[in-house]
Amino acid sequence: MTDEAATAEQDGAIVDAPARDRIEAAAASAPASKAGRAKYDLADPKLFANRELSWLDFNDRVLQLAEDGLLPLFERMKFLAIFATNLDEFFMVRVAGLHDQLAAQIDTSGPDGLSVAKTLEAIAERVRTQDRRHARQFTDHISPALAEHGIRIVSCEESGASDEALAKLFHDQIFPVLTPLGVGHGRPFPYISNLSLSLAVRLRDPDADHDVFARVKVPKEVLPRFVEVGEGTFIPLEAIIAKHLDVLFPSMEIVSYDLFRVTRDADFTVSDEADDLLQAVEDELRRRRFGEVVRLEVDAGIDPELRADLIAWLEVDEREVFDVEGLLDLSDLWQIDGLKGHADQRVPPWTPLTHPAFSADGGDEPADVFAAMRAGDILVHFPYQSFATSVERFVQQAVADPNVLAIKLTVYRTSDDSSLVPSLIEAAEKGKQAVCLVELKARFDERRNIRWSRALEEVGAHVVHGIPGLKAHAKILLVVRREGRGVRHYVMIGTGNFHAKNARLYEDFGLFTVDPDLGDDVANLFNTLTGYGRPRRMRKVLVAPSWLREPLLAEIERTIDAHEAGVPSRIAMKMNSLVDARCIQALYRASQAGVPVDLNVRGICCLIPGIPGVSENIRVVSVVGRFLEHSRIYSFHRGDEHCYFIGSADLMPRNLDTRVELLAPVENEELQGELEDTLERCLADDTFAWTLGSDGHWTRRQERTRSVHAELMEKALAQSAVAAS
Repeated sequence: MTDEAATAEQDGAIVDAPARDRIEAAAASAPASKAGRAKYDLADPKLFANRELSWLDFNDRVLQLAEDGLLPLFERMKFLAIFATNLDEFFMVRVAGLHDQLAAQIDTSGPDGLSVAKTLEAIAERVRTQDRRHARQFTDHISPALAEHGIRIVSCEESGASDEALAKLFHDQIFPVLTPLGVGHGRPFPYISNLSLSLAVRLRDPDADHDVFARVKVPKEVLPRFVEVGEGTFIPLEAIIAKHLDVLFPSMEIVSYDLFRVTRDADFTVSDEADDLLQAVEDELRRRRFGEVVRLEVDAGIDPELRADLIAWLEVDEREVFDVEGLLDLSDLWQIDGLKGHADQRVPPWTPLTHPAFSADGGDEPADVFAAMRAGDILVHFPYQSFATSVERFVQQAVADPNVLAIKLTVYRTSDDSSLVPSLIEAAEKGKQAVCLVELKARFDERRNIRWSRALEEVGAHVVHGIPGLKAHAKILLVVRREGRGVRHYVMIGTGNFHAKNARLYEDFGLFTVDPDLGDDVANLFNTLTGYGRPRRMRKVLVAPSWLREPLLAEIERTIDAHEAGVPSRIAMKMNSLVDARCIQALYRASQAGVPVDLNVRGICCLIPGIPGVSENIRVVSVVGRFLEHSRIYSFHRGDEHCYFIGSADLMPRNLDTRVELLAPVENEELQGELEDTLERCLADDTFAWTLGSDGHWTRRQERTRSVHAELMEKALAQSAVAAS
């Protein structure tokens, strides 16, 4: 950390010099008149980036980390796997949605003016370029570097294993789970499940003297993708299968074989009119494996005739076919990442620390969470601080406390290793009121949520599956405790899911409070979600879809008015995605008025900064690195007045209009300083940060003097040391 940064930190929050200069300069400048601003059409498509292409820009930043030779080898390999997994989900959901629009002859354009058809063309072109970089990075750089450290991913011939040893391995472990499927007269092309890797085999029947085709699924769901045949030597599963195709097809001549992989539409819509929502979701999950094909990946050297046959059999357009150089499906590199050892090629491990407020004062007993919350609001920062010793301990103590009457929790995504749902089950068994709002339609977590729903219902917990037409995305936990002659509400409001595993990887905040107004708001929201009605305006919290966009827009307008009245003002925000046109236009108006606007947007950003007369006072920074930046912070500064909100909502139409979201004010000045500190560190990062230019291009900062993740780990260690002393 620089001396300048350390001095600022002693004052309670790091504010980098450029940000301070911009605020002072904006305050000193003559504010633009409203009449002058009106000449710009803020609905002009040129002022908006395309949502889907902006997401591909985000995934490109992930790919750039895989290409960064200064990062540890295993970290780079991990980013190759993340890139592949991200792209799979993008095609399964976003590209599939665009195909659905075209099928319904809905070729409308978004705020950026790009039609659905043109968007699909642009996606295909950009993905092909990224795919080539992705494949070459593994083949030319990662794989050779792994070999230098004793990990070889090679062909059967390069492995050094004898034919006899490979044959025995094939017969003993692989052959029993293979099912070759012939294609021909009376044998239609098989239905290929989503994300399955397959061998397409062309055969010649010597008796009939003609070619036939067969498909062999690579069973990597039940066997390792990379088969270890010697210490540190791995052969791709498909290569071992290909070497022994003659065993699968006796008396046939193997003409050729090639690999292909299918990606299908995995999104679905469940009618809220379904009598049994849980059963309806289960039915759709079964259908998901066989949605329409949206991407066909083939080996770049595939036989042209076989390629044409696959296109015909799968009924895809040429635009949907992607020729991959090298190994298909590098998401399986997670297997290699899971190997033991090689500490020198990984980032040093990080263990989240207990928040000082929840640290025990000597002895073996954990701190009293309820007493700590009564002493004042607490802001826990994950993964720097521990989910287990804050959120999970909070619920565990609530279950054990005889004075606790009710525990209420929202579950959008949770993990199998989390103690939260088991604790809620225990609470129900003890006779406490246990309420769990489980969002069954949390994409790709539906099966787990169904399983938890049934386990909770079996012990008598109150399980609710949300409001018709809306996804429940708010992150709230309420404990009702008897105290004296009344009750007190203990509340935790988060920016991320109650997910123990993600809390070690995702950057999020959790606000622990006994503020009576916030407690009443959360209690009323739970009653709305479990009963009838829709979220309405409340005392302090902002709740979508009815009362979130408008108050945020009002805060922007108030900041504009303050700046035009000569009050030093600033807007600073941190989020995953910025898509909503009305919010973007409001930020443009703030920039036009001279208000400095600093945005930390990890993923999609449809706003374009630096446009003269429109957005020259806006800067946009994206941090992509060791931890996934996931928290949402919205702050407005007007002289001595500072307003901060944290919560679950990104500024996207889906969050603001079709989800139950919640933002809570953070009013404690010390906690506001914590949020400001995080914002400023993100904006100042020059190791894992990219800056968005007026041309829509993201440029990575190269100074490498500051890393928000490293700094916040150091800060957490320092706070823990002070608490222990």
